Amino acid sequence: MSGFYALIARYYDSEHADKTEDFDFYRQTAQKAGGPILIIGAGTGRIVLNLAEAGFDVHGIEQEQAMLERAIRHRDAAPKAVQPRARFIRGDALTITLDQQYRMIAIPYNTLMHFHGVEAHLGLLRRCREWLVPGGVLAIDLPNAGEAYAAQDTGAVVLERTFLERETGHLIMQHSVSELDRVEQLMHVTWIYDEVLGDHTVKRMVAPVINRFFFLSEMRLLLEKANFSTLEVYGDLDYSNYVDGCPRMVILAK
Repeated sequence: MSGFYALIARYYDSEHADKTEDFDFYRQTAQKAGGPILIIGAGTGRIVLNLAEAGFDVHGIEQEQAMLERAIRHRDAAPKAVQPRARFIRGDALTITLDQQYRMIAIPYNTLMHFHGVEAHLGLLRRCREWLVPGGVLAIDLPNAGEAYAAQDTGAVVLERTFLERETGHLIMQHSVSELDRVEQLMHVTWIYDEVLGDHTVKRMVAPVINRFFFLSEMRLLLEKANFSTLEVYGDLDYSNYVDGCPRMVILAK
């Protein structure tokens, strides 16, 4: 993940401008669990600020400075009542020292996929266990790995989406090339951002990243090893059943 979010930070908010489908899930989970809340992989503050607007005290850990700077700008532009409820902390979740516990922790929107080794998986989940108060809840949102494993690797360049970059108004065409290592459960993705400039020339930016897929049996074992005893598993953020062909693997653990 090193350097990936530094490369794409300026596109991130524009690319995810319409991503709101997880807001209700985290708000409902927070209403049951209470605050304070910790978000691991806060990015530019999308979920942190949404929960802060709902009245919760929320802390967000983010490792990449370019993303963190944008999150802070978004917070400073939020209503005055929201600003003190949202706190951003720069650091690596595997090594950072936190001085309090939380009633809810979220590892949202594929963030766990950036942790590749078993040592890192267990290290992060055990830290979450330590940071949670007794009875607190850990929420994890991942894609259903079965769908990726069922797809055929073609090596083709795929147009994922087009969007307007908010700051310049430039058209961005986002492509991807991916290859799945089914043994190591690693998806090697090269993201390609073609930006159409004002003079109609195209500026290309290439950002490679490696994502780790997880299966449910694996997650059950990891969470058990990290001393979580109760699991709820859903197939999407609408609390639908986890079944063959579902798009997500959404876990609530206590």
